[in-house]
Amino acid sequence: MTELADLAEGIRADPAAHRVLTGDRPTGPLHLGHYFGSLRNRVHLQRLGVEMFLVIPDYQVITDRDLADRLAEHTENLVVDYLATGIDADRATIFTHSSVPALNQLLLPFLSLVSVAELHRNPTVKDEIAHSSQAAVNGLMLTYPVHQAADILFCKAGLVPVGKDQLPHLEVARTVARRFNERYPHPDGTPVFPRPRALLSAAPLLLGTDGGKMSKSRGNSVPLAADEDTTARLLKGAKTDADRRITYDPVGRPEVSNLLLLAGLCQDRAPEELAEEIGDGGAAALKRTVTEAVNEHLRPIRARRAELAADRGHIRQVLRTGSERANAIADATLTEVRAVMGSL
Repeated sequence: MTELADLAEGIRADPAAHRVLTGDRPTGPLHLGHYFGSLRNRVHLQRLGVEMFLVIPDYQVITDRDLADRLAEHTENLVVDYLATGIDADRATIFTHSSVPALNQLLLPFLSLVSVAELHRNPTVKDEIAHSSQAAVNGLMLTYPVHQAADILFCKAGLVPVGKDQLPHLEVARTVARRFNERYPHPDGTPVFPRPRALLSAAPLLLGTDGGKMSKSRGNSVPLAADEDTTARLLKGAKTDADRRITYDPVGRPEVSNLLLLAGLCQDRAPEELAEEIGDGGAAALKRTVTEAVNEHLRPIRARRAELAADRGHIRQVLRTGSERANAIADATLTEVRAVMGSL
């Protein structure tokens, strides 16, 4: 049995034994890449009975920009998106990084376990630096993966749903957990932290409309909150190629294949089947198919989103409740960390 199959079997056998930590930076609206890459999987895991922690890492907004623009608005809109896509706030812990002070106290001993060279080598950090809007890279950018390690390990999460591009960050968390356990075990030798494992979705990396990685900061995404006309306009501008015959070939025709995959995910169909149906219809027929599939799939989510967005008091209460839960767990973990380190 493969590692992935073994993990899936373990979740199905005893979902309550697993704890998931995941989240999104509040830098703008969530998009289709987030939804199929992680959000839908989070909902599925929660419905299975897995304990879910959703961090909104607001401090990390200023890793690649000088100002945290519209931070409160973006934070609340993230919660709206979470709930609209099916997250149950009564069973999930949804909180902001800044509301849990112990997270930043955990960051300091964690930083002592990672070398400067390792921080510089992280490929995800390199990519973020390349697309940063800052004139100079700040220190927070290099420590970004260790911040994420603190977010993951404070609640001793064993599972982290991620896209392929985030695997290097998760590896930092695994390294931090291993080195901390080796250096500071409990007196009986038991480890303090689990080594979190990745949960890759069926679509670990969707391309944006320009053929690059779909990203809020790169202006190539389709937001979940977009209306149907805006969605149609964005998808109409998606990059394809000159070959009129539509085929599913992720290596040779990545942009066309990405659109087929997106439609297939929305309709729960194989992209090869859709390609066969479209045939010689060309890019125009492909984009019509994708647009109809996306709008149909998102219609109930958008309706629910509109209801939730109208009640900001409820959204803020969700955050307050989640922050209270997260603080209690983080304080207990910090106390444990201080004890094994021999701190006061």
